Amino acid sequence: MINPNANFWCLPRCLWLLLACVGLLLPAVSSANIYSFTDENGVTHFSNLPHLDKRYKLVYRIFDSLKTRPNAWTPNFPKSIDIGKLVPVIDNAARTHGVDPRLVHAVIRAESGYNDRAQSNKGALGLMQLIPATAERMGVKDPFDPIENIFGGTRYLSQLIRMFNGDIELALAGYNAGENAVIKHGNRIPPYAETQAYVPKVMAFYRSPELNRFVSQPMAGSSSGVSGAQSTPVGIPRLGVR
Repeated sequence: MINPNANFWCLPRCLWLLLACVGLLLPAVSSANIYSFTDENGVTHFSNLPHLDKRYKLVYRIFDSLKTRPNAWTPNFPKSIDIGKLVPVIDNAARTHGVDPRLVHAVIRAESGYNDRAQSNKGALGLMQLIPATAERMGVKDPFDPIENIFGGTRYLSQLIRMFNGDIELALAGYNAGENAVIKHGNRIPPYAETQAYVPKVMAFYRSPELNRFVSQPMAGSSSGVSGAQSTPVGIPRLGVR
């Protein structure tokens, strides 16, 4: 548990940097864990090298936590579904709900690795790992239907981005832990190990040039005339000190 007196504002950025480094090494390693301790000044430290200080304790076992989300960390896109066929669906859903399609791709990659049959032990289903309650709220009848799942997940993501005034990191935290968890913690990323790792992971995917194969540029707006379409995209990150 994170010390309540720790410098929480710098925590996500530190963890982001660490996980970004770990992510770069993932193709060459078989596992990676995150360790942490809080020093006498109330500063929380993270590392994937516990031997550097005997005070480090395991707080997040990356690969164990992702066993129910196949291929989430694989360097290659999975072959269980033709991603090319999803691109127009993602573009349409993103335009309809005013979200940058790159962000939708990043969430799908982190949540399921583009596995449309993915299931978690918490009951999350499909490409964007919708839990039944969220699927129902978003009007999704069949979470394993790629089109329904993408439109429902993108709609939810759009609502979260607007709820948190365009702050993409808070929206992602809400997507992972629930919007109430973010609100409960004062509109900050909740101090949950999974969420602390999830947000920087999705942001790294979002910024990855690998997405250029599927999305040439962020959405510049919508004039499609689809019901519910937004005139201004909401997926461009607003980054600042948290």
